[in-house]
Amino acid sequence: MTVEDQTWAAQAKCRGTGDALFVPAPDQKEMRLFCADCPVRTECLAEALDSRMEWGVWGGKTERERRQILRRRPDVKSWKRALVGP
Repeated sequence: MTVEDQTWAAQAKCRGTGDALFVPAPDQKEMRLFCADCPVRTECLAEALDSRMEWGVWGGKTERERRQILRRRPDVKSWKRALVGP
C-alpha cells in the first residue's frame, strides 16, 4: 500500500476493526451495509479491484460482486483512475 493509499484507508469507517469484514460468503451481504456511509467507499473498491482482492467486503462489495464487475469490464486497466480519477 502506498502512502496515498494509506491516506484514504485512515479515513475508512472500518479502520481498526481488524478482520471484522472478512466473514464467510453467506454473511457478506449483511456486512456490506456497514460500508454504505463510508466516506472512502469508492477508493476502497478501486483498491480491491486493482489488487484483485479475493476475500472480504471492500468498498461495500462482496467477493462475488467484485468478480462480476471485473468480468463485465475486462478492459479497465486502472480502477482507481476509472472510479476515483487521476
